[in-house]
Amino acid sequence: MDYAIRAEGLVRRFGATTALAGVDLAVPTGTVFGLLGPNGAGKTTTVRVLATLLRADEGQATVAGFDVVRDAHRVRQLIGLTGQYASVDETLTGAENLLLIGRLLGLSRGDAKARARQLLADFHLTDAADRAAKTYSGGMRRRLDLAASLVGRPHVLFLDEPTTGLDPRSRNELWDIVRRLVSDGVTVLLTTQYLEEADQLASEIAVVDHGRVIAQGTPEELKAKTGGQVLTVRPADAADLATVVSIASEVAHATPEVAQTTVTVPVNGPGVLPAVVRRLDTADIQVAELALRGSSLDEVFLSLTGHRADADAPQGADLEGTRA
Repeated sequence: MDYAIRAEGLVRRFGATTALAGVDLAVPTGTVFGLLGPNGAGKTTTVRVLATLLRADEGQATVAGFDVVRDAHRVRQLIGLTGQYASVDETLTGAENLLLIGRLLGLSRGDAKARARQLLADFHLTDAADRAAKTYSGGMRRRLDLAASLVGRPHVLFLDEPTTGLDPRSRNELWDIVRRLVSDGVTVLLTTQYLEEADQLASEIAVVDHGRVIAQGTPEELKAKTGGQVLTVRPADAADLATVVSIASEVAHATPEVAQTTVTVPVNGPGVLPAVVRRLDTADIQVAELALRGSSLDEVFLSLTGHRADADAPQGADLEGTRA
């Protein structure tokens, strides 16, 4: 298999804080590879090492076949990077931002203008091309920021939490853009805290926590690690909630989670659902919802790490979000 990104044993320390504790990655060419984890897990530090913005203290990595230390200049010619926050110049118009990037990359003025026009059209920003970027909505700024990272037609694109703070519509628009890029042969390394985002876009996911890759596989393979299925019960009468929790716990031999009036519990056998139904019937409890479904990536992460992927960052994690 052809790999666009390979990393072996990446270690990076910031004083007494170890941001990366031996990260290994292998990202197939022409795919979206998801790097999933909470704030402070090591996602951004990994991206910065691979994008030649930081040097690892230990380990080695190649991007598009070039060593990120020995061939850093060549790597930079082949990659694009969109960070956690839009980095466009707000005083310039959308067209001027892209023209500036093109000229900095060595394009002639004519070629830079043509590339800017093409990207503005591709990202549905033509009507706003001559407006200052500071007048753009959050979603428009992120699209412009992503367009800027594509001016040089990168082979590998690093997207570091690109949809943070966006509304659902803007997130869906960016997801569609990412899918189009991959269909054109671009390899995307996506870091995210959003389980749904990783599930929607990534063909393979690495779960990172405390600077280590603790699990890797396709979304379905990772979901299977939790035991497969989850039972959800919501009583019609909230007064029955405690009884439902007790029944779910006793039948499934697991500790249920309660969110408002909904009870969820992992299921590890075919007899749990009918047993719960019988117990609910015996207790004369009416239910508004009763469902058996596959595990979500959120439950995978909780099972693997003991906390959810959107958990607060640990102390010292501000190093993780340092911008170039």
